[in-house]
Amino acid sequence: MDQAEREAMLEAVPLPMVQIGGDLRIVAANPAAAPLLGSLGLGRHFALTFRQPALVEAIEACAAGADLTRLRCGLIVDGQDTVFEVTVNRLPHGGVICCFFDMTEQEAVGQLRRDFVANVSHELRTPLTALLGFIETLQGPARDDAKARERFLGIMAREAERMTRLVRDLLSLSRVEAGERQRPQSMIDLRGLLTSVQATLRPMADAQGVQLELKGAEGALMVRADGDQLTQVFHNLIENAVKYGAPGKLVTVTVSRSMSEPGVRGPALRVEVRDRGEGIDPVHLPRLTERFYRVDTHRSREKGGTGLGLAIVKHIVNRHRGRLVIDSVKGEGSTFSVVLPLS
Repeated sequence: MDQAEREAMLEAVPLPMVQIGGDLRIVAANPAAAPLLGSLGLGRHFALTFRQPALVEAIEACAAGADLTRLRCGLIVDGQDTVFEVTVNRLPHGGVICCFFDMTEQEAVGQLRRDFVANVSHELRTPLTALLGFIETLQGPARDDAKARERFLGIMAREAERMTRLVRDLLSLSRVEAGERQRPQSMIDLRGLLTSVQATLRPMADAQGVQLELKGAEGALMVRADGDQLTQVFHNLIENAVKYGAPGKLVTVTVSRSMSEPGVRGPALRVEVRDRGEGIDPVHLPRLTERFYRVDTHRSREKGGTGLGLAIVKHIVNRHRGRLVIDSVKGEGSTFSVVLPLS
């Protein structure tokens, strides 16, 4: 095979592919492999480019006559750690061919899945352990203690409610993710929806001395949306503002129109939910929509949070082709903004 045929064959392969000659120097590579090699890759000894011991060992073994080898290794590509599955095979007339398959995304998905299972297990284990402990106590030492029985049953009811909320939110998150690629087609009145959510949450706000205020929602505000899901979004955001805002303060829901919003096509409606609480440290803001991420774990659980609310909100907003924007200033409060396209 001449040089032109070899280069044409390599360029036709979409995966990064590198050919190493009998003298262990890199003699050819396709365009997909350019980020792996850098500007000085060709003509150099392969060990000056690929420094991972396992990969070096596999290439040297194949060059010496060993059979095809597959291995995983990490390489730095464009400044990012990247995981590859590398296939190394010897060539009939000497030399070695290496093919790189990027496994980074699969590795990340696998890690997310493992973290998710671990978090769910942890969240369920705590209330289950409490329930089992109280059941054992009620069956034994507290069998005839009416006062202890009443207190323990109250705690057991709260723990059971906590597990129910967690299972409900997990099911809700699963349903939202399943339909995230299908944008809703029905038109709803956003003003009516916000008014309904506000009325539902008013008793809770009154109990905490928090005033709810709705601004800028004059007349019908029609938007393409799933009414039940948007109700869930604003119920979650306003409820959080009431729970985590300062007692006796104001929670303001402001609706405005915008002709241009970053990341949203055309005109949009912007709904801002602002509290006057203690605010959130900026270090937490990028991770607030991660599953089970909490700024204050104890406080969140004490108030009945599952750690999934904002993750559900993010996925619902994504399904509506909108954006969730979070701003917060320590000591002044937080603003959660939902931007929904009008077209």
